[in-house]
Amino acid sequence: MTALITRADLSAAIDAGAVTVVDTLAGEYYAQQHLPGALALHPSEVDTLAAALLPDRAAAIVTYCSNPACSNSGQVADRLTALGYTDVRKYREGIQDWVEAGLPVESA
Repeated sequence: MTALITRADLSAAIDAGAVTVVDTLAGEYYAQQHLPGALALHPSEVDTLAAALLPDRAAAIVTYCSNPACSNSGQVADRLTALGYTDVRKYREGIQDWVEAGLPVESA
């Protein structure tokens, strides 16, 4: 099971430039809004795009999707771990929680 990260810890890691954030919704949802600096990686694309998007398998990576009901972030986190990434965590509450807390988002 993938370790979780809190909103506060994720926000601090983003501010410090200490994490690669992965939006697992991708497509139009990513274009509308995503966490600052987030990369788009849908579960169906992990095997083909992970090595190019995430070349450092030891880097801190956090996956997220819309909210706790969405399974994309867990699927991507589990697949990244299976591919040899060693520091993968999941922001279970997702972008819904981030936006409701008044934190900044970006659009494509």
